[in-house]
Amino acid sequence: MKRVWALVLWLAVLAGVCPAGAATPTLSAKSAILMDAESGRILYAYQAEEERPIASTTKLMTALVALESTPDLETVIKVQPEWTTAGGSSMYLRAGEELTLRELLYGLMLSSGNDAALAVAGGCAGDVETFVEWMNRRARDLGMEHTHFSNPNGLEDEGNYSTARDMARLAQVCLANEKLREIVSTKTITVGERSLVNHNKLLWRYEGCIGLKTGYTDLAGRTLVSAAERDGQTLIAVTLFDRNDWEDHAALFDYGFETYPRQLLARAGKEFTRIPVEGSLKRYVPVVTYGEVSYPLTQAERVKVRIVLPDTVEAPVEQGAIAGELCFSLDGEPIGSTYLVYGQSVEDDRAGSGGLFSRLQDLWKGETASAPIPEPEIWMERVLF
Repeated sequence: MKRVWALVLWLAVLAGVCPAGAATPTLSAKSAILMDAESGRILYAYQAEEERPIASTTKLMTALVALESTPDLETVIKVQPEWTTAGGSSMYLRAGEELTLRELLYGLMLSSGNDAALAVAGGCAGDVETFVEWMNRRARDLGMEHTHFSNPNGLEDEGNYSTARDMARLAQVCLANEKLREIVSTKTITVGERSLVNHNKLLWRYEGCIGLKTGYTDLAGRTLVSAAERDGQTLIAVTLFDRNDWEDHAALFDYGFETYPRQLLARAGKEFTRIPVEGSLKRYVPVVTYGEVSYPLTQAERVKVRIVLPDTVEAPVEQGAIAGELCFSLDGEPIGSTYLVYGQSVEDDRAGSGGLFSRLQDLWKGETASAPIPEPEIWMERVLF
């Protein structure tokens, strides 16, 4: 028989541990969003669904599609004359020179090279138009319903637009790509005879910043997609048409880290309880959490956990087999879960007496009473289990 418990877990149990939070920031942006990268929870949003031109932040999708379509970064691409004519920010490519995809991606993301975008697109897909089709297909795959790309560099605004929410989703996926994450977090690099400096000043101005991409056109204004890490938590900020983007992103990050700190709800491999065993000399089998669960929460929010476990278990029991589950929810919405698994194997002693002396020794060494399910009052350092 499965037993179900429901506990209300207050995140302000330990007085003074959870911060009170910062004031909601006042921004200059026409659209903005702040997202917790791991959970996808939106911590702040303003006109986040409004479709707007996104300028060179377009290049995040260009880089992602390039890495997914051509994972070998040492692929050599010969620069075609038509790729060198793009205006605006440039890597200053020369027709006929050969660069690796890696080198072009650094020129794309650090120098925001519009020429590099054309070279990456044409080199990976054979022609720029096909690559742009790939970009739009990937956007659909990611659920970016209010996004359309008309070029790989964002230089032309017509037909090239997105929303703050869609761009935050794109940033999530970009950060999950280790190669791209490394590139966008690089401050400076030398590529052949070129010295490249990242346009993203937050890498110098905000402690913990890990990229991602700047942008500007007259129509789009200043656009910025950035991310920062603190205490194991990663936040993503997006602002569109924002004359004070550096200050606004710093304010968003401060607000997010202070108001919605990452709370560890379950730690992987932690013993949760013990269950009585029938048909074995071992009286109880430990049950442990399979995975880690965390979520960004304010001081005032409370989490409910639904615990599903059997009253008893029949031997034999296999270590690692699923025993039950912890399901966490906030305001009735699921926010995470982890299986509960058996922490050791238990033999069925009804089938014979082999190993009896050894199992009796285990019993004498102290396996006696069942451990109760932990109550919220005993968690330490915001760790529930």
